Parts: sequence; C-alpha cells; structure tokens
Amino acid sequence: MSNRSARAELLLLDEVFRDYGPLDFSVRLWDGQSWPARHKGEPHFTLFIHQPGTLRRMLLSRGDLYLCEAFIYGDLTVEGELSGLLRLRDYIEELRLSPGRLARLAWLWLLLPKGRSSQRSAPRRPRATLKGKRHSLYRDRTAIEFHYDLSNEFFANWLDERMIYSCGYFPTGKEDIDAAQERKLDYICRKLRLQRDERLLDIGCGWGGLVIYAAQRYGVHSMGITLSQKQHAFARERIHRAGLKDRCRVELRDYREIYSEPFDKLVSVGMFEHIGEARLELYFAKAFQALKPGGLFLNHGIGGGASVKDRLKSRFIDSYVFPDGELVDIGTVLREAELAGFEVIDVESLRRHYALTLRHWVHRLQANRARALQHVDDSTYRVWQLYMSGA
Repeated sequence: MSNRSARAELLLLDEVFRDYGPLDFSVRLWDGQSWPARHKGEPHFTLFIHQPGTLRRMLLSRGDLYLCEAFIYGDLTVEGELSGLLRLRDYIEELRLSPGRLARLAWLWLLLPKGRSSQRSAPRRPRATLKGKRHSLYRDRTAIEFHYDLSNEFFANWLDERMIYSCGYFPTGKEDIDAAQERKLDYICRKLRLQRDERLLDIGCGWGGLVIYAAQRYGVHSMGITLSQKQHAFARERIHRAGLKDRCRVELRDYREIYSEPFDKLVSVGMFEHIGEARLELYFAKAFQALKPGGLFLNHGIGGGASVKDRLKSRFIDSYVFPDGELVDIGTVLREAELAGFEVIDVESLRRHYALTLRHWVHRLQANRARALQHVDDSTYRVWQLYMSGA
C-alpha cells in the first residue's frame, strides 16, 4: 500500500471519530499501523481490521449489517469489550456531516485500498430467508426453527442445567446462573399462585424447564407447546427421565392451535417477541379462551418504549438471529390484553436481571468456545457472541 493510502486511513479515522467521546478505543490496521485511544488508561477495546478494504466498506455501508458480518467472518476482530463494536455501529449510523466534512471524507475514502473481503471463502451461517406472509403459522415455524433448532448441544454449553433461555432472577446479584434460573422458575410459579393438581399451559415452553419444575415442585399438571422440533424431542426425553409422564407433556403446536379444555393458569416466557404487533389481538384472544374464568396469565417478554424499539432495530438481528422478531412497547401490550378481556394486576421490569443473565451467558459461551465449535461453525459462534454482548 502506498504511503499516501496509509496516511489517508489514519486521517479518515481522525475525521470520522472526531466527535466520538471519550475516545476509549484503539484501532490496529491490517498493515500494522495503530490509531491510538485518546483518553487516560487502557482502551476499553481494540478494533483489529485484518483486510484491506474493510474500513472502506464499513464506512460506505453506514448500517449495522456489514459491520456485524465483517466481525462474523473475520475481516475484523475485537479485543476487550465486544459491545464496543455495537457502539461504533450506532455512532456511524447516526453520523451527520456538513458538506465540507463530507467532501473531505469522500476524498480520503477514495484513497483507501479496495481489497477483497474474506467473507466469500469463510464458512457461513446463512441469512434467514423466510417465505410466505409475515407471522403466518408456516413462516413463524420456519423462523423458530432457524434460531432454536440450531443444536441442543450448542445451547447446553452456556445455558444453565435446566436449559432456561430467558433472564434469570438475581435477588443479591451474586447467584450463579443455575441458582438464578431456579429462583426465576420459582418466582414465576409463586406469581401464578400455583396449587396442586391445577392445569398449567406454557406457551413457547423451550426445552421444558418450567413445565418440569412446576410439576415437580408444585404438583400441577403442566403442558408445554413449542414449534421447535429439537426442543420438543429434548423436553420429552427429560420428562421421561424424570418420571413425570403422568403430570406433564410437551407438544409441537402453535399458540393458534390451542384446542383443549380451559387451563387454570397460563404462562409464556420469552416467546412473546415472536408474535408480532399485528397478531397481538389474536394472541391475547387465544390466551383468554384457553383460561378458566378467574384464571391467571403471566406473559413475560422483551418490550420497551418507541425509543428502545428504534435503537434495537437491526438488520443483523433480523438476518442472523431472530428473523421476524418484534419488540412491542408495554403500553400497546397492556391495551391489547385488556381489550381481549384481561385485567392487568401486576407489571414488573426484570431488565437489570437480564443484563446479569447475558453477562453469564457470554462468559460461559466464550469459556466453552472449543466445545461450542464441535456443534456449530465459527461464524455461528460469533453471531451468538456478538448478539448477546450487544443485547
């Protein structure tokens, strides 16, 4: 690379991140050049750009998909705090430039090398390609299989022993992940005021952790439904080994296919994000029909206000992690629940508990990297590493 191009890389980084403060990260370029952090102490993270042309394409794209794909396929790596990569993404996306700065950046950008990306030759986790009407039963089933039917063994490397794939509950903040998830299951059962021999339906039951716990500890007759074939097979095997076939079962079924006599209690944990705002009316109507008069429904999922939804919109998440996933603001959720006939008696935020849970998951995933790579390729491992760090 010419000295002129090398100088342009450093000047362009100066110009792009002029208003990013504090400059608590450093960049190491593919040709050995360093762009240092400009704050006291060690940088929070270092961005290693391994391929000529990566910086050029990163600034041209301005969206999160190329930046995330560059990480997934090894064009760039991060040493230190991985969530810093998502902060860079947000900064670049929101960058507003005057005509003078834009002209200067365009001149520097033209001097950058165009080199190829390694993405063409790297093993790839495919992007989700869903067909059919959004949130139709067929398309929802495909979306669920894309995420959850990856590999039971992969998830087992970093989830707790019960395979609970939602936030734990940390009364002191010092619990390990197994203790936090058991606390969470018990918290759910107590909120539902479960009584022996009641009938409980778990909508989107995952690997069956809650239906088994509720049957063992509270003596209920529990039924779970899921669209994931691998979760279904795993849960049925665990129920058999626990000797609970007379008290709980798991079926391959969608919430739109609940055809059974009414239940005493309903619960849905971590499935709500797959419903879609346009289907909320139907979702709550089906839940209301499935409950006996006076029954309780605990609905637990990720939501938030409009600003949260806008911030979390991501082509990366939609393409590689949760296709068709939607975050619905709490006000809309409560309104739709009440229109279906429910009386809202309790609302609680567990956001801080989820942040702790994600830290445990990321740490366990990275600590078990070698075992995880026995079940998925490196690009898939990096998808989950980036997704959970950012979340």
